[in-house]
Amino acid sequence: METEEILNFEELSPFEVRDFLIKLASRPSQKMMLNAGRGNPNFLSLIPRYGFSQLGLFALSEAERHFGYMEIIGGHSDRKGIEARFEIFVRNHWDARGARFLNAAVSYVKDHLGLDAGDFLHEMVQGYLGCNYPSPPRMLPLSEKIVVRYLLREMGAGHDLLGETQLFAVEGGTAAMAYLFESLQANKILNKGDKIALSVPIFTPYLEIPKLDTYRMEEVEVVADPENGYQISDDELEKLLDPEVKAFFLVNPGNPTSVKLNNEILTRIKEIVETERQDLIIVTDDVYATFADGFKSVYAVCPHNTILVYSFSKYFGATGWRLGVIALHEDNVVDRLIQELPENIHKELEERYSPISPDPRELKFIDRLVADSRNVALRHTAGLSTPQQVQMVLFALYALMDEEGRYKKAAKRVLRRRYKALYRGLGIEVPEEPHGVYYYTLIDAEVIGEKLYGREFADWFIERLASGEFLMRLAKEAQVVLLPARNFEVKHPSVRVSLANLREVDYFKIGQTVRKLLDEYYQEFIAT
Repeated sequence: METEEILNFEELSPFEVRDFLIKLASRPSQKMMLNAGRGNPNFLSLIPRYGFSQLGLFALSEAERHFGYMEIIGGHSDRKGIEARFEIFVRNHWDARGARFLNAAVSYVKDHLGLDAGDFLHEMVQGYLGCNYPSPPRMLPLSEKIVVRYLLREMGAGHDLLGETQLFAVEGGTAAMAYLFESLQANKILNKGDKIALSVPIFTPYLEIPKLDTYRMEEVEVVADPENGYQISDDELEKLLDPEVKAFFLVNPGNPTSVKLNNEILTRIKEIVETERQDLIIVTDDVYATFADGFKSVYAVCPHNTILVYSFSKYFGATGWRLGVIALHEDNVVDRLIQELPENIHKELEERYSPISPDPRELKFIDRLVADSRNVALRHTAGLSTPQQVQMVLFALYALMDEEGRYKKAAKRVLRRRYKALYRGLGIEVPEEPHGVYYYTLIDAEVIGEKLYGREFADWFIERLASGEFLMRLAKEAQVVLLPARNFEVKHPSVRVSLANLREVDYFKIGQTVRKLLDEYYQEFIAT
C-alpha cells in the first residue's frame, strides 16, 4: 500500500476516514461491504410510528371538517368536541395498527399524567398538520411536560426535578451542540482563549468545534483510563478544580467507549461542583443512556450546573427525524453567570436581545438559546417543526407506557448478541464490560495482539495500525469498514466497531475477517 496514501489517510477526521474506506471497500468485488463505521442503527421502534400514522389520519379527518364543499382544501382542528370525535375515530379504526396505542396514549396522558385529554389531542392534531409555527418556539407546552417526564426517568432523576426542568426541542444532538457553543459565546460565558475540559475519548465534534476560528478555545483533556474500564480517576477529575476551566463537556455513556460513568465518579463530580466549583458549567451528551442498565446522568446529581443534551435518534432508530432536546434546570449556573457579567457586557447583550424582550437583562439562558438559534431577529420562527415534536412525544409516551420495558430489553438484547458474535468471530473470550452499553466496542490492538501472539508482535503490529495500513487493508481486501479510535482521542491503539447497524451474522464475519488479517500480519512478523 502506497505510503503517500497512508499519510493522507492519517490527516483525516474519522468521518472522512469512514468515507475514504467506504470508497476502498466499494471497489468491484464479489463480497458485500460490511460497514461497521456507521453509528446509525438498523433497528427502530414500530408502535409509535404506527401511532403517528393513525394520528395523521385523525388529524386529516379533523381538517376535512372545514371547507366541506371543496375536496382539496382543509382547515384547522377545533378544540371543542375533539375528544368525542377521537373516540368515534378509534372505534372505526380499532383493528388498524397504531390505533390502540394511540387510544392508550390519550388515556395515559389523562389518567397518569393528569393532563387534559382534549388539550393534548388538539396540540397533537395541530402539530401533525403543521399549520402554525411552534408556539412557544422553545417547545409545545404539553409536549414539553410529557417529554421531560420521559427524559428524567431515563436519566435516573425520577420525579425529583419535575417542574424544575425546561426543554428546548432541537433538530437532534448535532443542532444542540451547535446552538450551545454559539449561545454560550454570544452571551460571553465562553470566549476565545478560554479553557474547557473534555472527557476523552469523546465524539470528535466536541474536539473539533472548539478549535474553529469562531471559538479558539483551549482544550484540557480529562482522560478516562482504559485499564480501569474507561472510568475517570480522581487525579484526572482534579483538573476541574482549575478555576480557569470554564466548562466540562462529556458524552455519557461514551462514544467510542460505550461505557457509562460509575456512581463513584458521579459522586466525585458532585463534590467538586458543590464544594469548589459552583461556577463550573457541565454539558453532558447522554444519547446512549437508554441502552445502559441503571443509568444515572450527571444532570441527576448536579442539575443546577449541568446542561443535558439528549437525542431520540439512536434508541428509537430515528436519526432521519432529527429529534433532540436541550434540558436546563430553571435555576442554573449559566443564568447566574450571565447576571454576574460586567455592566458594559450587559449593555451589549441588552442591545442584542432588546428586539425580543422588553427586559432583556432578565431573559433566561434557555430563551436566549432559542433566539440565538435563529440569529435573534428570526426568533418568532424558531423551534423544532411541530410534526417532529409530535413524533417525539409519541416516542416518549411509548417508552413511558412500556412498564415491562419490552422494547428496551429487545434493543439491549440485539446489541449484546452482536457484541458476543464479534468476539466469537475473533476467536477470543468475550471481554467483561460491567458498565458497558454495547452500542460500540473498541478492539484494542495491543491487548488482542498480545493475547493472541505475544508482546513483541503487539508492539510490531501497533505501528501498522497507527499508519492506517490495517484499516485500509480491511477495507480494500475484505470490504470491512471500521474507524480508527485515535481520532476520538483514544490513547490505546484501537479501532471502533459500531454494533448498531449490521446483522448479528455480519459481526461474526467481521470478527473472522479481523482475525484472518491478524494471522497474516503474524506470519509477516515471524518472517522478519
